Amino acid sequence: MMMGAAGNGAKDGPSPFLAYDVRGKVGEQITEELSFGLGLSFSNLFGPGPVVVGRDIRRSSGSLSASLIDGLCAGGMDVLDIGLCGTEVVYFATSYLGARGGIMVTASHNPKDYNGMKLVRERSVPISGETGLFKLRDMIALKSARRSTVEGRSKEADVTDAYISRVASFVHDRAALSSFKVATDPGNGCAGPFLDLLAEELDLDLFRLNHDPNGDFPSGVPNPLLPEMRGPVSEAVRSSGADAGIAWDGDFDRCFLFDENGAFTEGYYIVGLLAKKMLKGRSGEKVVHDTRLVWNTREIVIENNGIPLMNRTGHAFMKDRMRAEDAIYGGEMSAHHYFRDFYHCDTGMVPWLLVLETMASEKRPLSKLLAERMERFPVSGELNRKVAEPEKALRRVEDAFRKGAVSVDHTDGVSMEHKDYRFNLRASNTEPLIRLNVETRGDPELLKETARRVLDLIDL
Repeated sequence: MMMGAAGNGAKDGPSPFLAYDVRGKVGEQITEELSFGLGLSFSNLFGPGPVVVGRDIRRSSGSLSASLIDGLCAGGMDVLDIGLCGTEVVYFATSYLGARGGIMVTASHNPKDYNGMKLVRERSVPISGETGLFKLRDMIALKSARRSTVEGRSKEADVTDAYISRVASFVHDRAALSSFKVATDPGNGCAGPFLDLLAEELDLDLFRLNHDPNGDFPSGVPNPLLPEMRGPVSEAVRSSGADAGIAWDGDFDRCFLFDENGAFTEGYYIVGLLAKKMLKGRSGEKVVHDTRLVWNTREIVIENNGIPLMNRTGHAFMKDRMRAEDAIYGGEMSAHHYFRDFYHCDTGMVPWLLVLETMASEKRPLSKLLAERMERFPVSGELNRKVAEPEKALRRVEDAFRKGAVSVDHTDGVSMEHKDYRFNLRASNTEPLIRLNVETRGDPELLKETARRVLDLIDL
């Protein structure tokens, strides 16, 4: 039963319940009434037991978090309020504290007038539309959740030291990291205070930009995937003589890297770099990767005696596969990186530390570490189109490219592999877009031509 926004605590517009999280405009899709209802419904569906609640720096996050906590307590769940943090800290705290679930109030990289929630159950297992999120939506719409005869209690909890210790534990050669200068840009999101603690723990030399949390986002929306948001950290790398640059989205579950020249680095190549590092001395371990770009990752994993596993794009699907396979690492080109030793969850703090450690052990800057791989497997970058009927567009492209295809895969959209080129075309799970990614075997001209041919078919 599909419920509109008016029936689920939102005022206007489409439902804020998406495939992986709850997200929408504050005062319209996201309201305090919705937050209370979600808390009450969550307690009915996943209680009893304690639940972790954290929040980002947005101006609306405090009141939304308070309403959420009221709803959880009304349903009988005790709340462990960890306050201002990143999404991965909620993931960590949920497993570390043995809680029944966790909820992060955040809209990540969306504009400041948006907010939402990311939800997990015990052991930090994500709650997606297929595993409870839409059930919560319907419970709120039907007002079927019931108050408990014994209300839960809320108390503050602090897992900061334990979280910092866990992140730092991924680094084996701490002394090597102290030789680097790193330009860091949290975009006035939540990462700044945690960066300070990591810098102290690991003796890091940071050149800080847009460091202090500020819900007005004076430096712009904290979304490094927007080209216009990359300029400051790129320039800071060059002006400060930094060895690398790092930028985060608002809730810092993703990090984006810039090389020593200030050039933005595609997340796809970082997946291969981290896969190689995680497989060192661990023959036979599994690495999960998404469907969009695969050749570089597969080759590196196999060369390092690992087992590559292709999986559907999206953090809920990636984490499910990570757990099912007990994979040591998982990576998506969108800069989500998952680690078995981080409860199979994604983190935006571990990857860049491992990249720095790799630079130290290989005695090469980031650009040199990636240059050969980028030349060997050039990529188009993600190309997006708005399409009224995405399924028809996918079929049209598949029919046109089927002849001569080495393989056709429908794990996520359609992936078509030919001898010298490969592409994935899929409908977005969160936006009305169709997304194209193309890679070739060392042929930039073929890359451009293939992308053009596919886009021309999409645009018919």
